[in-house]
Amino acid sequence: MSVSFKELMNLAITLGQSIRQENSKTAVFWGDDLFSYDHFGRQAGWLAAQLKSRWGVKPGDRVGIWLKNRPEFISVLLGVLEAGCVAVPINNFLKTEEVKHILCDAGIKVLLSDHAMRELTLALVSELPGLQEFFVEDLPPSKDLEGASIGRCERGSSDLAVIIYTSGTTGKPKGAMLSHGNLLHNVESCRQVLEAVQLDRFALILPMFHSFMLCVGILLPLCVGGSIVLIRSVHPPKHILHEIQRHGATILPAIPQLFRALSTSFEGQSLPLRLCISGAAPLPSEILREFTQTFQIPLIEGYGLSEASPVVSLNPLRGPWKTGSIGTPIPDVEVSIQDDSGKILPDGAVGEICVRGGNVMIGYWNKPEETAKAMRDQWLLTGDIGYRDQDGYLFITDRKKDMLLVNGINVYPREIEEVLYQMEAVKEAAVIGRPDTRRGEQPVAFVVLNQGTQRSEREVIDFLRAKLADYKVPRHVHFLGALPRNATGKVLKTELRSLPV
Repeated sequence: MSVSFKELMNLAITLGQSIRQENSKTAVFWGDDLFSYDHFGRQAGWLAAQLKSRWGVKPGDRVGIWLKNRPEFISVLLGVLEAGCVAVPINNFLKTEEVKHILCDAGIKVLLSDHAMRELTLALVSELPGLQEFFVEDLPPSKDLEGASIGRCERGSSDLAVIIYTSGTTGKPKGAMLSHGNLLHNVESCRQVLEAVQLDRFALILPMFHSFMLCVGILLPLCVGGSIVLIRSVHPPKHILHEIQRHGATILPAIPQLFRALSTSFEGQSLPLRLCISGAAPLPSEILREFTQTFQIPLIEGYGLSEASPVVSLNPLRGPWKTGSIGTPIPDVEVSIQDDSGKILPDGAVGEICVRGGNVMIGYWNKPEETAKAMRDQWLLTGDIGYRDQDGYLFITDRKKDMLLVNGINVYPREIEEVLYQMEAVKEAAVIGRPDTRRGEQPVAFVVLNQGTQRSEREVIDFLRAKLADYKVPRHVHFLGALPRNATGKVLKTELRSLPV
């Protein structure tokens, strides 16, 4: 490749090049339906023109995308970018009041939605003066849009392209501002480390509004001229397997619990995948072991956050792989371990993981004070605690806010969770801290058992006591039917802390 993506002016120009080069090639497989690059270029070009002429949006105006996974998500995303506007993907699992907060906070001019959420969309439009709506079912068929395409946007690499609202597990969600350059930088780095090429077909399962899917599941395959196998439904899990096999998917980015479901349900099956990537949540070593034994396919754990566009590190494609590691920084991204004063710590020392590079966000939308808290000397403070070993591999011990102080000693919930996953009966596990007048804090475990199995609290505690120092062992274990999670699979520990147990 003569020029890297990060050196191009903006996303619309980059994607426009792919559309012209690939044209009739299938960009998206959607069940029995196939959609070409040209199809998305035409619909996106039409929408960009409508945004300007029909709704009067100007470069820099924010446009909301509130859709479930469907091909039109790509058409409207590209159309918003071509118009020079800022795309704001909205979590389609949010309640109306939560969506209203984002619409107001971002000052969204037009909300792009679908008929499945028509009633909610119209209710929001009636409440918010100046907000206009468009339903993707009204996009004209591409065959009727001769001459429409994208690639003429004049936005620069430093201009704002996307605002990703963080999951909001603590307080109101904040909008991470990602420029065209931020996203192109991350796409190029991921292209290099994953060795993504035109022949690759990315299975897209996770919500398209999420930053992980936006970069790795949508922008990366389209920028390299590859294809997307967009999975219509994840239920039952065998449907995922069928679509991957049917359309020859080669790369699967997903979350740990999906890989566990595949490894426990489809032993003996073969898959065309050359690579699987686990992101959005920590990958327990037991799930990694189960999956790689079942399928003999590399499953590499990555790490990132929306504020970093989002990928920060990945395990090397061809190894060596280290159990429990989130790998090494992707190309052109720096990672350091720092103490609270900003001092960079040596290998092996535990501190806060900090990130620097062209992928790091501009800041939080309309929140300069929050931006100042998250940035220090151009380093993004991730809030994750970890260390780097002598070979440069990174390890997360826990979230800074989740770390416990038991009798003055640091205790990391993830270490306890890893041991819980070693119990054959345990399907899911999470550990939080509860205030304790004598010990400061004490760990409390929440466990989901595999169907048809039973374990007592005493059995779980005894198992942990045989493998952990006494001060790390939870005094109480609570059994749940399922752990509370957000749309991308992240365990909501704030909800666990609020449970009356």
